[in-house]
Amino acid sequence: MKKIILLGLMTLILTGCTIVRIDTTSIDNIVSVVLSKENTLYNRVGRGYKYYVPRGVTYIDSSGTNDKLYSNGVYYYLYLDEISYYYKKSINFKEDSTKYYSKKIKNNDNIGYLEITKQDDLYLIEFVYNYARIEALVPKKDINDTVLNCSYILSTIKYNSNIIKLSLEEDFLKNKEEKYDVFSQKQQNDNSFLEYKEK
Repeated sequence: MKKIILLGLMTLILTGCTIVRIDTTSIDNIVSVVLSKENTLYNRVGRGYKYYVPRGVTYIDSSGTNDKLYSNGVYYYLYLDEISYYYKKSINFKEDSTKYYSKKIKNNDNIGYLEITKQDDLYLIEFVYNYARIEALVPKKDINDTVLNCSYILSTIKYNSNIIKLSLEEDFLKNKEEKYDVFSQKQQNDNSFLEYKEK
């Protein structure tokens, strides 16, 4: 029995497993811990981008670079700004102390902000990071969970520069149509196979 316990402890120590526990009672802590991790996971792929949808969040629909997600009664509206990504536009944001929460975020080369505004009995979360924006309208009790999910989604977004460049070109969106009528009568060729065989 002692050998099994010793072997189990040695395996745990030698494999280098680490568990990061996120204190979800603080918005600052949620954002700093999740955004500081290099995460290469993804389970959702769109035209020119991919990202990770966390467990408990469901992908609903997409139109272009706008995705709609859902979790526990809350809808998340994700907008990916491929134009700003391609031209590396910077964000101009000033923190506003009159809001429920307002903070500029800087992590390595990524800049963004998180702003939460009270609207009647609900709170509008506007999270901008990594050339993407998520908006959600939530009750107060769901703020921290929503910020956690948004942090995971925004931190895992990866863009495909080649596809984005192609999609921004003028000719990419033009249709190349050719008129083809399936019901028109086929033209008879004078040289049919039977005639060829006879010769």
